[in-house]
Amino acid sequence: MRPRDHDRHRLGTANWLRASVLGANDGIVSTSSLLLGLAAANAAHGTLLLSGTAALVAGAMSMAAGEYVSVYSQADTEAAALAQERAELREDFVGERRELTDIYIRRGIDAALARQVADQLMAHDALGSHARDELGISPSSRARPLQAAMASAASFSVGAALPLTVVAVAPAHFLIAAIALTSLACLLVLGGWSAKVGGASVRVGALRVAFWSALAMAVTTAVGAAAGRL
Repeated sequence: MRPRDHDRHRLGTANWLRASVLGANDGIVSTSSLLLGLAAANAAHGTLLLSGTAALVAGAMSMAAGEYVSVYSQADTEAAALAQERAELREDFVGERRELTDIYIRRGIDAALARQVADQLMAHDALGSHARDELGISPSSRARPLQAAMASAASFSVGAALPLTVVAVAPAHFLIAAIALTSLACLLVLGGWSAKVGGASVRVGALRVAFWSALAMAVTTAVGAAAGRL
């Protein structure tokens, strides 16, 4: 008999994980890229700190607003679908029970058992049964705009604070290398951790995040260096 942990799938964590990982990843990549570009253009230390702080605040607010609007749209869609389902149950309860029975039959359940399951589930919670099995909406997967917005803003701030802290403490002649190496190391950990939580390959997840982030930082650094020569 397998341990119970093997039967626990990780899809329930997808919403908060997506918001948190995207926020932290964006915070590290966007802020470190900005700071690398400015450092390559020989910007003053005070300019780096001011620009990094502005990037942290603006990015966190942008992430929160974007995530809130996006997830709120999903919540509106879910609410509209539930309202329609509620009306259909009120107008044609028998037809809705037949529809739920057909869903279970298509999933491979015997017709007699499918009718019995549909009868019992609808007697207990008709709307919840249709929401889950017809619409694919469950309490654990419902859209939560405020939660997603706060997770995005907080994780972006944490991510952006990393390269900003490096700027504050690293010697000027090691600044570019310190920002790049510290950011990439954290991105490797972040990519691997998110892949592990999601049940995917840790190595592939870590390398994917690090590669594209390194490319973004390299391009920004090159542009900053070119601008500094003008």
